[in-house]
This record gives sequence, structure tokens and C-alpha cells, in this order.
Amino acid sequence: MLDFEKRPGAALIAGGTGGIGRAISRILAERGSDIFFTYRGNQEGAASLASELSALGAKAEFARVDLADIDAASELVGDVSSAFGTIHTVVYAAGPHVPMTHLSKVTPEQFRNQLDNDAAAFFNLIHPALPLLRESRGNIVAVTTAATRRFPVRDGLSSSPKGAVESVVRALAAEEGRFGLRANCVGPGMLTDGMAARLIESGDLDERALDITRRNIPLRRFGDADDIAEAVAFLASDRADFISGQTLDVDGGYGV
Repeated sequence: MLDFEKRPGAALIAGGTGGIGRAISRILAERGSDIFFTYRGNQEGAASLASELSALGAKAEFARVDLADIDAASELVGDVSSAFGTIHTVVYAAGPHVPMTHLSKVTPEQFRNQLDNDAAAFFNLIHPALPLLRESRGNIVAVTTAATRRFPVRDGLSSSPKGAVESVVRALAAEEGRFGLRANCVGPGMLTDGMAARLIESGDLDERALDITRRNIPLRRFGDADDIAEAVAFLASDRADFISGQTLDVDGGYGV
């Protein structure tokens, strides 16, 4: 399925070196898209991903960017435009690692920092990209979380900013549809990749918590980054050309 072979420009993937971002970059490249991805600190991972994408036949470029920096986000969009001509898809798969903790133990400073580094960072990226996305009749896919619909305890610091991202996506779908621009979200449930893997490694989720989580999922198992990438690729493709303003939860039925 070369869904993106005839699309102008490239896909811009924010957070390309994360478990989910890497899978998304790979599947879009496999389906015909050139890729420009960002990373925050994993330079070695960025170089290896670029090599992997090139081997798949994609033109791949990357940059280290702090999307919480308004000027840096704007410069990034200009760099992508210069390198590829335009942008056909923006995928937001970025966001800092968030420990699981009760909101009563989260300080206002921590909460504001999370909003700045997730919800505001998303808007910093999307705002300067809108003229290019209008021109290409492109689309936005934000990777958020299934936790904005069924709330797990100790996940408020992560899910609250993602809820803000989802609201912005719906607003963009309503306002930008007249230009042919589509905007959607994919809400991951419990995965063996990405932030969930880091929470397991850090001990925030022990075996007892994992067993409880499995029992709350009708499929009784966890997903992986490729499950999320498939959903993103679908929503970014013309096969979803009448879908906008929606959130597709990929969660094994957790939200049922």
C-alpha cells in the first residue's frame, strides 16, 4: 500500500525516536512518504532511524528540537519546507516521560511544566504548519491516550495535557476543514512500547499493577507501537478521507 507515494512534500513526525514515533516513521516510509522527524535527546537513535528509513527508500532528515520553544518550532517548519517543499502530514508523537503519581502530589509547577512541554508544544508545532497543510490539503494526527476517556488512577499528569491536545485537534478539524485539512487523534492504551515500557522499567508499574491492567482490557493483553502506527497511517491516508475531528482509541477494548 503506497498510500503516500504521490503526496507532495514529506511527513513531519514529532518525537521520531520514541517507540511509537519510530514505528510511525517506519510505516509511513514503507508506504511511500519522505520523512522529517524530530528528537529531543537521543542523537544515536535519530541517526539509526534515518539510516533505516533511507534503506526503505525514503528521503529522511531529522533535527533536534525542543517544541516548547516557540521560535524553534517555527524554524523547524521552515526547515522542513525548505528541504521537501511542503508538508502533507504532521504527526505529533512527542511528549516527555511522565511518572505515575496522584494529582494531590503534583505541584502546580510540575503541572504547568507538563502543559508547556506537551499541550503548548503541540500548538507551537501546528500553528506555523497550518499554511503548508492548507496548501497540501494535508492532515494532522496527534498521538494522545485512551486515558482521556477511561481514567486510570495516577495518570492525571499525563492525560490532562493530552486532553487539551484532543480539544485543539477537534477545533482544528472544525475550523480548517474548509481548506481540505483533516485532524484526528489516536489514543494508545497499554502498550509494551513507548511510555508504558518506561513505566515498567522504572517500577511505576509492578507485576500486580500489570495484572490488574490486563484484567481491565477485554483482549487480556497489551498492544505495541506497530498497532498505533497502523492507526496513524490509516488516518493520514486517503482511505480515511472523510474522517476528521475523531479519536481512534487503540486499547484492546479498555474504554468499553
